[in-house]
Amino acid sequence: MRIVVLISGRGSNLQAILAAQLDAEIVAVISNKTDASGLKIAQTAGIATAVLAHTDFASRAEFDVAMMRLIDSYQPDLVVLAGYMRILTDDFVHHYHGRLLNIHPSLLPSYAGLNTHQRALDDGVKAHGCTVHFVTPTLDHGPIIIQAVVPVLPSDDVASLSARVLQMEHQIYPTAIRWWLAKRIVLNTNNRVNLLNNTGSEQTVFYTGS
Repeated sequence: MRIVVLISGRGSNLQAILAAQLDAEIVAVISNKTDASGLKIAQTAGIATAVLAHTDFASRAEFDVAMMRLIDSYQPDLVVLAGYMRILTDDFVHHYHGRLLNIHPSLLPSYAGLNTHQRALDDGVKAHGCTVHFVTPTLDHGPIIIQAVVPVLPSDDVASLSARVLQMEHQIYPTAIRWWLAKRIVLNTNNRVNLLNNTGSEQTVFYTGS
């Protein structure tokens, strides 16, 4: 299996995916920003990198067409968004239907979009976390594959809470990709994810962090 990873920044989830030594080849890491430090992680690992700057295009649609062309030149089976900070057009999402994954730093459907940790703190919730999901045209509302929960502590600020959530991101994203590669993830007729175990039966998984 061939994977293309899209990033916009530091590449910490990319690093976690590489460390997991999945039974697949990451054939390229692509960024929309030239200064994304995750590109250096990929280069150190001997992975092909490319930059396609969204600022060079007049519209989101034109950029996404060019990005699709670039991605497809690597013939990927799976496209993984790992801190890729772009809202995708419907055409892009439909082009990779069922093989486009994202990780989001909240327990979706709560706190879609940005500033998730501050919003959780502002609301006084007692639990927060992260979600791996299939990407659909509705932002951060695709079928959920796996979630991890962390407690929100009375002493938490954005930095401490985000660090705790990030630790769980690094655990569940490689896990979700491994399941996809093993064809254990099935989208049912209600557009929900069923996870199959090794015998073909449904399995329930729930992750918690400290």
